[in-house]
Amino acid sequence: MKERQSGADGDLIFNVSGLLGDPAGTVRELQISAPPLDLEGELVQTAGVTGTVQLMRTNRGLVVRGRLRTAIAQECSRCLRPIEWPVLIELDEEALPAIDIHTGKPVEVEDEDEPLRLTDHHELDLEGEVRDAISLAEPIAPLCREDCPGLCLVCGLELGSGPHDHPDEDIDPRLEGLRKFVD
Repeated sequence: MKERQSGADGDLIFNVSGLLGDPAGTVRELQISAPPLDLEGELVQTAGVTGTVQLMRTNRGLVVRGRLRTAIAQECSRCLRPIEWPVLIELDEEALPAIDIHTGKPVEVEDEDEPLRLTDHHELDLEGEVRDAISLAEPIAPLCREDCPGLCLVCGLELGSGPHDHPDEDIDPRLEGLRKFVD
């Protein structure tokens, strides 16, 4: 069974108590449209989070798979121009309940690598997963375009803004022998 729904108030928290009561194999598809998150540090989102998340009920909990998109503000590492860097977030997680849906008792988790946990109110909170994915997607040296020429070493002007010349007499006399190598 495939069902479509969207998050309440555009957030990244979803009540999945109904899905936890369904038999294993039940699938729900969530349409995500959330505002930008308040990220720590200097990282700033320039677009909201949009995309689709598919939840599938298993005998243990939920499998969460999705593709989300957003963008972050960056600065070109060559010309220092502000740019918007697109971010693709791929989710493929298992979410386990903290409370048994039928008994109301806490669910013990065996020693596993910190699985994604549902809240005590049977809510799936994807904000932490999305926040981590955005932080990991931050590029080391973003470019406004692949062939960005950068800045002039002499005057600091952007080389892509047009031609500009510098007088030859500014050359250090010790480097005069290298002039013959320049066209």
